[in-house]
Formats: sequence, C-alpha cells, structure tokens
Amino acid sequence: MLLLLAALTWLPGTLPLVGSKWPMVVIVVLLFPISIAALVRMFLSGPDRHSVWLAFRCLPGNLQAVLGALVVSGVVLMLLSSVDAGNLQAAEVKDGRYFVFDTTPHARGTIEVSHSRYLAVLESDQRSMLAIPGLILAGAAYVVFAAGELRRADVGFRSS
Repeated sequence: MLLLLAALTWLPGTLPLVGSKWPMVVIVVLLFPISIAALVRMFLSGPDRHSVWLAFRCLPGNLQAVLGALVVSGVVLMLLSSVDAGNLQAAEVKDGRYFVFDTTPHARGTIEVSHSRYLAVLESDQRSMLAIPGLILAGAAYVVFAAGELRRADVGFRSS
C-alpha cells in the first residue's frame, strides 16, 4: 500500500495526506514492531543466508513474483525520487514564501524557491517517506515467509 501511495505522487496534484502528520506516525508505529518481529522470527529459526535463499526459492512462484515486484518497485521509486529531487529536500512555507533545504556540498542551507519547485520537492519528500517504509516492510514479508518455510521444512524433517 505504501509503495502504491508513493507511486501516486507522480500523478498531477498533491496527495491529500501532505499536511497531516498522523500517517507517518502510523507508519512508524507499525514499521518497527513488524520489522523487529520478522527479524526475531528469522533469528529463532537460526539459518544461514544460503538456507534463507533456498527457503525463498521453495515458496510458491506467485508469492516470489509479488515479493520480487515489491522490492524492485521500492528500489525504483527510491532511485527515481533521489534523481528527481536532486539536492533539495524538506520543503516548507514561511510567511507565504517557499523554502527548501539545499544539501549541495559547500552550499548547504535553506534557499527560497518557486511554487512549482516547492511542490516538486514536497512530492519527492513524500515519495521517499512512503517508499522507504514500503521497502522495509517488503523485506520483512520476505523474512517472515522464508522463516515460515524453514520452519515447515524443519518440522517435516523431524517427523520423517
């Protein structure tokens, strides 16, 4: 869902969630427990990297395709977002004027920009804030499914 919202930032206009802070709070509140639970589940199964890859390969092909598509789309969104914004980030409005933070080496600081450039930076920031957690959650899904497959294989091995 987060990757879909990140992709929607390329449509004309801005997403209705731009001004509110609660979506990011919900994302952060869900992101950390889900990611930590996935990693704990993987560590409890105790596999090496090769076993995790083999477990992923044993998953159904449709699930592999969906997880792969999520990771690839997350990476593409991140790359396009970083290329699109350049060195500008943190768009804000002060006294009716538009400012962004320029991260260019030897020229760091807040600069005034046009309204159109402000909107472009705002959308790029929003795209990154949605794509990064989406990519992390896709990775957590990969870990959970691979750990489940390893557990299923261990139970099958012990019962035979």
